[in-house]
Amino acid sequence: MTDTTIATIAAIGVVGGACQWLAWRMRLPAILFLLIAGIVAGPIGGWLDPDALLGDLLFPFVSLAVSVILFEGSLTLKFSEIRGIETVVRRFVTTGALVTWVIVTLATQWITGISWGLATLFGAVMVVTGPTVIVPMLRTVRPTMHIANVLRWEGIVIDPIGALLAVLVYEFLVSSGTAGGAVGATLMVFLKLISVGSLAGIGVGYLVGEALRRDWLPHYMFNVATLAAVMGAFALSNALSHESGLLAVTVMGIYLANRKGVPVEEILSFKESLSLLLITALFILLAARLDLSLLLGLGWGAVQIFLVVQFVARPVNVLLSTRGSTLSWRERGLLAWIAP
Repeated sequence: MTDTTIATIAAIGVVGGACQWLAWRMRLPAILFLLIAGIVAGPIGGWLDPDALLGDLLFPFVSLAVSVILFEGSLTLKFSEIRGIETVVRRFVTTGALVTWVIVTLATQWITGISWGLATLFGAVMVVTGPTVIVPMLRTVRPTMHIANVLRWEGIVIDPIGALLAVLVYEFLVSSGTAGGAVGATLMVFLKLISVGSLAGIGVGYLVGEALRRDWLPHYMFNVATLAAVMGAFALSNALSHESGLLAVTVMGIYLANRKGVPVEEILSFKESLSLLLITALFILLAARLDLSLLLGLGWGAVQIFLVVQFVARPVNVLLSTRGSTLSWRERGLLAWIAP
């Protein structure tokens, strides 16, 4: 590792810390400043090239970082906190996601004219709100407890669901020309993803929970052992079934958060700090990889799709998901405003 590489990594940390501080001072979401910093350092200034910096380690780092962020978020998801609004949360990650998927797919095909297959794949990706965006925003927006809980549950649970949808659509597209038929192949992938991800998450979660409850580990190893278990569950699940790792770490976090006797608070503060560091690095690195010429080449079509997502798909999703609930219209309006 050269001095230049070390300096670049250090600069990402310094700039990221400055962005977080500026966001705190201005009471704005940190992701805004992190994205700007990444774009300025990457496509505009040319000072940061993540692919040259990390090489083949870039995407494994991104995957592991997202798995840790997702686990930390799911570790805060307690069933007791959504009593009375559990139906809303369930609708958001089922029928709501389906509605968003359909609307974005139709809009993308009609506006851009791309194939229905690619439009469907893009629509599947766009159902995700994601903890990397939602959790930092909640620190700044500070909505009511009901709204915060709904957004956290939706953002965290919808992440592996969105990945699952994208994998299934892709599998359907590449299998459509095979003799066995696309539906059968897609169904097999779906069952494998669900079973492997769920079993890996519950299995590793059970072992970690037992280790923490029964003092099989010294106190100073709680954080390190849990972090190793999260990465192990993610890697194991992905090895058994591609792209099932996000589901595994989400299930693992929710399992531990709701299991009695597990000292979750012991590891949560460490995971929050680690997630903040990883989110800071991720947004700068991924924004630095943007190709502005390709983005500008999309033209008004991209703007129109954004407007559909923001002002059609998300409001319809919220309207259907919150029907009959106790949420006020102001709360529903805030939910409708926070789109992917």
